[in-house]
Amino acid sequence: MPRDDHPRARIAKQRKLAGYTQHGLALKIGYSYSYVHQVEGGYKAAGPDFTAACARALHVDVTALTGQPYMTELQQDRLAELIRPIRESLDLYDLGADPDVATRETPQLVDAAGTLCEHVRATQLNKAARTLPRLITEITTAAYRTPSTELWAALGSTYRTAHDVTVKLGFYDLSTIALDRMEWAAQRASDPVLSAVRQYMRGLVYHREGEHTIGLRLVDAGHFLLDQGEETPEALAVSGQLHLGATVIAARARDADTVQTHLAEAKTIVDRIGDMSHVHWLSFGPTNWSAHELSAFTEMGKYGKAVEKARKLKMPDSWPTSRRAHVWIDRGRSEMETGRSEAALSSIAEARKLAPQQTRYHPGARATIEGLIHQQRRTPDALGYMSSWLGL
Repeated sequence: MPRDDHPRARIAKQRKLAGYTQHGLALKIGYSYSYVHQVEGGYKAAGPDFTAACARALHVDVTALTGQPYMTELQQDRLAELIRPIRESLDLYDLGADPDVATRETPQLVDAAGTLCEHVRATQLNKAARTLPRLITEITTAAYRTPSTELWAALGSTYRTAHDVTVKLGFYDLSTIALDRMEWAAQRASDPVLSAVRQYMRGLVYHREGEHTIGLRLVDAGHFLLDQGEETPEALAVSGQLHLGATVIAARARDADTVQTHLAEAKTIVDRIGDMSHVHWLSFGPTNWSAHELSAFTEMGKYGKAVEKARKLKMPDSWPTSRRAHVWIDRGRSEMETGRSEAALSSIAEARKLAPQQTRYHPGARATIEGLIHQQRRTPDALGYMSSWLGL
């Protein structure tokens, strides 16, 4: 890779600043010296799990190593200009009603919040990012003027969408703020289920950073919130999703027993309530259970098993585009790691066809293409084109 700001160069720089040799870093993160040497030397890709382990050991944010957000690509896609309005809308939550804003009726605002979620599930990130700031302002104003459970819950949902958008574009500082605002709205809606969803999403934030223990504690906190209320199908679906979140957190920690425990708990709920993909836009159901099983095998480095599961996984066309693309990215990574180069490139191309913006900014997709380049004696045109498109 010709770029000086490549992840391997950042890892080497931060390692030296922290005073570690390659041997020392390898001991700290639980990888072999050979693996660290190959990553820094450009012979092996820095996968998400390796990068998270380095970030944790070196006491830096994972974005310091990945280079997110990818500003050149964001500017090319005309997404960078949309971030400041989102930042402002998240910051001005406590100013009360905006006197210059006319608001729609509550049912219309609730529908608008749902439509915004649908844009993200369909990976229409540009459309969602453009709509988001104005809708946050409008629902906030309406909730201050005529407070109601419906409006506060709709605002919580809109903040959740802000988290989804900013995570997908690599602005993790904003995604954390959005989750704080989500809890602020959930408290006013007196909605423990919405608060539990927020704990699930916080757990995945710490998963990205390699803080597995904290991530699992947040999952437990989500279950505790649900236990305070009645057992409804909605609460069961969120409980099941919390278990699925715990599987990928534990998988990155290579804790196979905990992975199996949470998979089994989630399967019990799936068998009981079936497909509940409409609940808080979590996609909970049999297909999502299988997708998380695939992700768990990928995170644990059981790539052959992951490829086997991926081939058996049938995703209905009605399943959210964002989830289908994520499965293709997981599949591509496992295919790359098992030497199935053509299949891996095909999988990432499929993810790109489904969700181009999501794929372009997904660290797993970038690590897979980078890994394929390292494996090739010469770069085929299709791989070179994909690499250039990703900005590698």
